Amino acid sequence: MDQTVLIKVIDHDGKTHEIEAPTDFNLNVMEIVRAADLPMEGTCGGMALCASCHVYIESAHEIFDRSEEEEDMLDQAFFVMDNSRLACQIPVEESLDGLVIRLAPQNE
Repeated sequence: MDQTVLIKVIDHDGKTHEIEAPTDFNLNVMEIVRAADLPMEGTCGGMALCASCHVYIESAHEIFDRSEEEEDMLDQAFFVMDNSRLACQIPVEESLDGLVIRLAPQNE
């Protein structure tokens, strides 16, 4: 049986988009957001080599700690906060059901 989770994405205009994401295709949050045609570049293709998929975790979900590579990229990003993450580094799994993220501004 296919399992899906609901992820809410708040865009740059403050509008909330609800996305049903499958948990059985080994996808990450960046891929789900891009598939929903929301404005997220994902320039490096999910390798944590850029910060074009920078998001803020708005819900109380406890997502694993940032890797050293993710920390390095966020150090170079604009508008980084304590709840900043790279969407490409968040795998879509059942524990994300109800996740709320906000797209970070892309530049200064």
